[in-house]
Amino acid sequence: MKPARSSRPGVKSAAAIRAIPHPAPRFTRLRAAALRKTPTGIRGLDEIMDGGLPTGRATLCCGGPGCGKTLLGVEFLVNGATRYDEPGVFLAFEESEVELAQNVAALGFNLRKLVAGGRLVIDHVRIERSEIEEAGAYNLDGLFIRLGEAIDRIGARRVVLDTIDVLFDGLRDASIVRAELRRVFQWLKQKGVTAIVTAERGENTLTRHGLEEYVSDCVIALDHRVTEQLTTRRLRVVKYRGSVHGTNEYPFLIDRGGLSVWPITSLKLEHSAPEDRVSSGIRPLDAMLEGGFHRGGSVLLAGTAGTGKTSVAATFAAAACRRGERCLYCAFEESPEQIIRNMRSIGLDLRRWVRAGRLRFHAVRPTYYGLEMHLARTIATVEEFAPAAVVLDPVSSFGGSSNVTERRNALIRLVDVLKRRNVTSLMVDLTVGGETLERTTADVSSIVDTWIVLRDLESQGERNRGLHVLKSRGTAHSNQIREFVITSRGIELREVYLGPGGILTGSARLAQEARDAAERKLRAEERDRERRSLAQKREILHREATALQLELANVEADINRRRNETQLRQFQEARDRADLALSRHATGSRATTRQREHGGVQ
Repeated sequence: MKPARSSRPGVKSAAAIRAIPHPAPRFTRLRAAALRKTPTGIRGLDEIMDGGLPTGRATLCCGGPGCGKTLLGVEFLVNGATRYDEPGVFLAFEESEVELAQNVAALGFNLRKLVAGGRLVIDHVRIERSEIEEAGAYNLDGLFIRLGEAIDRIGARRVVLDTIDVLFDGLRDASIVRAELRRVFQWLKQKGVTAIVTAERGENTLTRHGLEEYVSDCVIALDHRVTEQLTTRRLRVVKYRGSVHGTNEYPFLIDRGGLSVWPITSLKLEHSAPEDRVSSGIRPLDAMLEGGFHRGGSVLLAGTAGTGKTSVAATFAAAACRRGERCLYCAFEESPEQIIRNMRSIGLDLRRWVRAGRLRFHAVRPTYYGLEMHLARTIATVEEFAPAAVVLDPVSSFGGSSNVTERRNALIRLVDVLKRRNVTSLMVDLTVGGETLERTTADVSSIVDTWIVLRDLESQGERNRGLHVLKSRGTAHSNQIREFVITSRGIELREVYLGPGGILTGSARLAQEARDAAERKLRAEERDRERRSLAQKREILHREATALQLELANVEADINRRRNETQLRQFQEARDRADLALSRHATGSRATTRQREHGGVQ
């Protein structure tokens, strides 16, 4: 039986195809080519995406209303035209050219200038739902022609389609929508342009049709949420074919200058570690820290309410100004005028440094902005003012009612930014009464280099202040608790006073000092009495010893006198005998005579 032939000429039947011998499959090792990236120029976004968007491919940007989809596309085109020499085309389906230019002008983007200079084309395509018919003949060929002409006119390398949902609002056949969406993305890829296609978020899907995310090579999801009456925007790279990327949710904000993302995981620990130190403004504290804080380090000053945290922070700021450096004081609870007035009571004239341009206050209520806006405004002020020291008072209010995790992540990002600029930061944090000293409300103690604790010392019905250094990396710091006293001349740290019952402060210390002084006086008087008594005894003994020595000398003189008398008497007796013998002409008279001639008898 002959195999059946195909009815179409030139096409072999299935049996004939099976009969054709096929060579054995050969597998070759393919080298993976690195995916080319196109930088967006948006701060933080290129870090998350490991360099930018996939070059020559379309990226889907989806999200709800007000999350920043259009702005992301506009900034992508503006940065390409002004920074990377890549002209662009913006094809809008909802906003006209005039409306779009007006909306982004407040953020610093002059679209009219770019259009006039031939660096940007803005085209508005108006589509009526009544004009869309659900039929097999539906296609986007006219749109492709219009878009292709704009791309070729200026040699565009970047394209934004905003918002693609409008093209398919009247279609209910998912197969047609999917086919046309695939055609859109494939057409953009064939043109070799790097494109951003924006789409509205669906109820349970990333997009309204739930199809765009599957045909896209890269998907960015934007979110605009409200938590405890504060708004926060989030960005997440849902997928990125052929590239590694950050997969977490990253807060971002829209401010003057456009969109900025602050990815915590993209900040590498590459900051320097200077060896020199800066003074805290309190000499005894500097001595406890071997000369002060490391420059560029982070310092946490924690304590309960009323322990003097702001006074220490202001002293640190004034010390930086005296060194000729700039200091930025971020106040979240008190106005600058109130801080200046209060610090005059301890001998600090902060207004002097404000007038000299060395001290700047950045004061704002915690509830005025969301957490990310606080972070961005603070960093923007740091970049503009270029300080050598920054005070955050207090970080427990940073970001208002944001949860501890979000606040901690924001502070980590801020500390990293300051360290990379070698800015010494002092963060004031509140310790709630009754909690352990090793825990603060902002929960940032593990990321700081130096941790100083101010605490209440309560005894005998009084509450006084104490200070001790809980940790200081790279420093053999003191482990003593010092009494912390605020006077009209500034801050004083006194040596710890230990009484019978432990550390004493305040009036208890004064009373104990008085008692100790009285005891020292009594002991001194007792020692004086003992010294006088000893001197008297020494004098008596000296007189007795002198009398004994005199008596001894008299005895010795008497003995010598008697010895001499005895010798003299013996001599006289001998002479008398010799004279008697001589007078009798005794036998020994001649010898006796010779002896007398030679000096007498021995």
